[in-house]
Amino acid sequence: MRNPLRRGRASAKGSREAASWFDGGTNGQERWFLAEEEFARALSLERRRVERSRKLLLLMLLDARSVLEGPDAREALSNIFSTLSESTRETDMRGWYKKSSIIGIIFTEIAESEKSLIASAVLNRIKAHLQSSLNEVRAQCIAVSLHFFPEDWVSRPPGAEASRALHPDFFRNGDSKKRARFLKRIIDVAGSSLALLVLCPLFALLALLIKLTSKGPVIFRQERVGERGRIFECLKFRSMHAVNDPSIHKEYVRKLISGSRSSNSAEGEAGIAYKIKDDPRVTPVGRFLRRTSLDELPQFWNVLKAEMSLVGPRPAIPYEIESYDLWHRRRVLDVKPGITGLWQVCGRSRTTFDQMVRLDLRYAGSWSIWLDLKILLRTPRAVLSGEGAY
Repeated sequence: MRNPLRRGRASAKGSREAASWFDGGTNGQERWFLAEEEFARALSLERRRVERSRKLLLLMLLDARSVLEGPDAREALSNIFSTLSESTRETDMRGWYKKSSIIGIIFTEIAESEKSLIASAVLNRIKAHLQSSLNEVRAQCIAVSLHFFPEDWVSRPPGAEASRALHPDFFRNGDSKKRARFLKRIIDVAGSSLALLVLCPLFALLALLIKLTSKGPVIFRQERVGERGRIFECLKFRSMHAVNDPSIHKEYVRKLISGSRSSNSAEGEAGIAYKIKDDPRVTPVGRFLRRTSLDELPQFWNVLKAEMSLVGPRPAIPYEIESYDLWHRRRVLDVKPGITGLWQVCGRSRTTFDQMVRLDLRYAGSWSIWLDLKILLRTPRAVLSGEGAY
């Protein structure tokens, strides 16, 4: 395994000295200490295992920058390694969360009922060992934080995004595709600006139809979950009566996600519809708007504001997330939601929910400018056919 401190120069003299000492392989401790990229990959794999096992994962981060930048960084690093070796299990994974500055430890197979107890025990044990191997003042300079996966998405504060600590691979992937993301943003701005300009007369006509046929605002605003789990206000032409009971859709979505079929669902040959067929809340004009996807035209404004993209997964409603399985959540983490996407051009409401999520994950894992262009070119046909739209 490559030495994690050998790659790249440390920012401070103390860190360089620590790296030089570690190159010597003292006590052979490099054998159990993962490099930064390897640790991020291990964390990603453990998140996948949690999705299957339903057992929790605990990530402990030790920010040792202030200690490793000191004149005796070599000794401090040796003591920290010895401490971690003595106070963690052989099955726990240890390595550089951030090279030469932040150390990470992954504790696995934690039961939900033991969450608070384990967190307290692990924190106290590590701190006690650090204080015994370092002096108390230096031990207090090491900032220790705990992060459980899966995260509690239900009680997150408004506007909060997914934990950067638990998903370093997602944020670093953005850096690896920096040029492609920049080009994608240029296409989004150009495309949405042109659409808003050219479609102004159609916007005015649709607004007039909505206003003349039902009471209420022309634009429907709804909170949706965007990239990294951030909440934003999604815009649509109102297709329902202004006063309606959302519990109908909440219950339908809950059954859909769990795999149940509803008696009034729109069933195709390949699966069940995401939307309710013959929804009593939808107005006559709204049915036309939904059938033709014209209700989604105001989302070009969301694209212009960088809340959405022209191409990406369908933006989720917050109450949907409450019913998501753990692996479903990945569809809202890595890419911005889009006006169109693989789901819309590959079956739309004829697919099951799990099939839709797999299409979103497939897109998130392999998206490119070329793939976006192919989806955009296939979208008009999907819209005009109205197949799977309700």
